[in-house]
Amino acid sequence: MTPSNVQPSADEVRHITVDGAYQVYTRRVGHGPIKLLLLHGGPGCTHEYFESFAEFLSPDEYTFYYYDQLGSFYSDQPDDTSLWTVERFREEVEQVRSALGLESFYLFGNSWGGMLGIEYALKYQSHLKGLIVSNMTASIASYTEYINELRGQMAPAQVAVMKAHEAAGTLDDPEYQELLTKLYNQHICRVVPWPEPVQRMFGHLAQSVYNTMQGPNEFLVTGNFKDWNRWEDLHRIHVPTLLSVGRHDTMRPADIEEMGRRMPNSRVSICEEGSHLSMWDDQDTYFTALKTFLSDVEAGHFTPPSE
Repeated sequence: MTPSNVQPSADEVRHITVDGAYQVYTRRVGHGPIKLLLLHGGPGCTHEYFESFAEFLSPDEYTFYYYDQLGSFYSDQPDDTSLWTVERFREEVEQVRSALGLESFYLFGNSWGGMLGIEYALKYQSHLKGLIVSNMTASIASYTEYINELRGQMAPAQVAVMKAHEAAGTLDDPEYQELLTKLYNQHICRVVPWPEPVQRMFGHLAQSVYNTMQGPNEFLVTGNFKDWNRWEDLHRIHVPTLLSVGRHDTMRPADIEEMGRRMPNSRVSICEEGSHLSMWDDQDTYFTALKTFLSDVEAGHFTPPSE
């Protein structure tokens, strides 16, 4: 029998008990000394769209953990919407960290995972060596304001059609879905057709989690995290932090730059060709910035840019 405190071998899948009742999926990739725990977006997505990381992070240098949050495709999916809250997911991350035995590690979060990373750092940053907030601003209000600006760049007749369907609740109408897909191809992932892991991830989206917390789609936020706002708390995060955004993102690049000014030990990377999934549509810029950040922190000479 393998002792419970032995770390899983490379590429080993391990299911971790959270809340004393449920199992969540983790998978260890690589065996290097630099350790990262990856928080996927959604809420309710999967780790699958992070498969690009294996192409850029050498297994000899890095160990990273895929992790599907509760409710997601590879983890338990309890039929209890009261579980889908920011606070409970934050505590779930801490349970996963503890079970994996991670200390002085890097927490990476993309989109909703970036929000979750901010929440985790505000409470548990003593465990962190660094934080990567990828494609996420500091409040949902900032996000919704900007995505409506982006939609406003469409033809007025198209915007009117989308709003009419939203008012009528006919979001499954092909007319609405066609316009939504157009926006997604500009601001979610600009590689068209979408890479297979991205398509697979969206095919596995946990609708209950997503609808409860986010709402019906990326451009209509009505879920229970709609009032989330951490602008005034960012100064409390003092671990080295990388803030990454795509120029064509659903997050306003100027907001991410402002986050960098408010966080005392942070660096901002803008993927000029990228959108919300810059790890796919501006890979060289995205992963160069990530690896440079990790290398600088590891070497002990990470410094934020001067004003």
